[in-house]
Amino acid sequence: MNVKHLLTITFLLIISVSSIKAQKKSYLQTLTEKNQWVDSVFNKLNRRQKIAQMFFVRAHTNLGKAYEDSIANVIKKEHIGGLVFFQGGPGRQAILTNQYQAASRVPLLITSDGEWGLGMRLDSTISYPYQMALGAVQDKELLYKMGLEVAKDYKRIGMHMNLAPDVDVNNNPKNPVINYRSFGENKYNVAAKAGEYMRGMQDGGLLVSLKHFPGHGDTDVDSHYDLPQLKFTKARLDSLEIYPFRELIRQGASGVMIAHMNIPALDNTPNMPSTLSKPIVTGVLKEELGFKGLIISDAMGMKGVVKYFKDGEADVMGVIAGNDILELSENSNRAIKLVRKAVRQDRISMDRIDESVKKILTAKYWAGLNVRDSINERNVVADVNRPSSLVLLQKLADASMTLLRGKANIKQLSKDRRTVIISLGTPGVTEFQRDLGTYYKNSVFYTLDRNANAAAIAKVLRYINVFDQVIIGIHDTRIRPGNGMILSNDLKMFIKDMSLSNAIFALFANPYNLSALPGLENSRGLIVAYQKEDFMQKAAASVIKNQLIPTGRLPVTVNTFFKYGDKD
Repeated sequence: MNVKHLLTITFLLIISVSSIKAQKKSYLQTLTEKNQWVDSVFNKLNRRQKIAQMFFVRAHTNLGKAYEDSIANVIKKEHIGGLVFFQGGPGRQAILTNQYQAASRVPLLITSDGEWGLGMRLDSTISYPYQMALGAVQDKELLYKMGLEVAKDYKRIGMHMNLAPDVDVNNNPKNPVINYRSFGENKYNVAAKAGEYMRGMQDGGLLVSLKHFPGHGDTDVDSHYDLPQLKFTKARLDSLEIYPFRELIRQGASGVMIAHMNIPALDNTPNMPSTLSKPIVTGVLKEELGFKGLIISDAMGMKGVVKYFKDGEADVMGVIAGNDILELSENSNRAIKLVRKAVRQDRISMDRIDESVKKILTAKYWAGLNVRDSINERNVVADVNRPSSLVLLQKLADASMTLLRGKANIKQLSKDRRTVIISLGTPGVTEFQRDLGTYYKNSVFYTLDRNANAAAIAKVLRYINVFDQVIIGIHDTRIRPGNGMILSNDLKMFIKDMSLSNAIFALFANPYNLSALPGLENSRGLIVAYQKEDFMQKAAASVIKNQLIPTGRLPVTVNTFFKYGDKD
């Protein structure tokens, strides 16, 4: 080896080592090291203030000044640890966060639910595709990039943790609360996709929270309103529900959120929610799975947790169980007092509380809160609507397109033939129609509202026979694409009849809705586009124009005709 080659290799090694040193340590690595700032803040807190660090309260920017002022008073008087932001706008939230941080003696850890980005809670922001659609995407790198973009958005408006991703395995089609929020029914697919999203967020400097441990996918009860029960064996839970959590904990997840579920195989105490169960939170999550990061309760005002443990007892038991952060207590002031009382009564040791407080303070240090700074309040909306994010959004939509029927038939479509483009379920002309109309110049649009009757359908049928090509979009116009899409019986009959013709269909809805639309299994073409948004309609139109090769695979089994992994 000559000197020149040796010098080149040495230089590259120096650059590589420097790069490694420059990379930010993970939150879990930071937890293992002595931290002067954490110790300094911790040592200044009295017993009540330590307990208060474990409580995070709800914040809004769409409920008026009186509500905003009430939260400021809670921050000043109770010395809580953080906030969970809900509905509002990004600019308003940045301004209010500055005010709240200035009012807090210890910097606040700011978080929110952002399973599909800021748009899950805030107006004027980007909503990425729901996780059900992302479960169809085969290019995992796109999900990593999405995680990076979400991290930029969160940090831009002063947030430090995303209560996401959802890693529930949705193996119950009737699930009313997870459903389209899951990457699907296959545990390996869920772990792989959630892992990339998580990695992107964490590499972007954001704390995450895997949810809802130990798995909320196989239930038909919404824990917001009641306590679901999982009656499965521990072996089944270990092999299925817990699998994605185990994998992502192994990959360095910084946080895990506990679900409100009764699971007799893990804790046979009657009506015991998993959130309040020491055998589950400490025994399974911390000891069996070896999780060292932040443990966050699901909202402590949900009926699933307070139905059987009232008047603040749930908060006390949540601390005993091993949760570090209790979010959205019914009454945080009462909860802090009750936890103090439990300490005096030796129900809770201060060592148990100190452990959580140090983890919370370390999270604040990792997020950069050891240096007091304010959020730039100018150009917030533009900064969270970056052109690069919008490009990625369309790429994700394109990559989710799932063709279940008719690859050859779609290839035969011609832009020169007479084409009728029909949108069902919506009263107005859709982006799907407009996009296709620019390509199929010799085309006509019809729309049929979700309640369309036989007479309205007959008016459309009267003209269909004069067209060479029929393209039909089926649109779920609800805010969230759950099961039970509403279409009149006459419309469903129309879909069934048109399935026997030469029509090409695109479903802008949760794929589980296919089970309520018999006949589509016989159609000459069927694209699943997962949700109603324009970016999905553009993606489906691109498939029908033969400008996009669909690569998505169905992330769930619908019935015997449409199964997990299907694509034409």
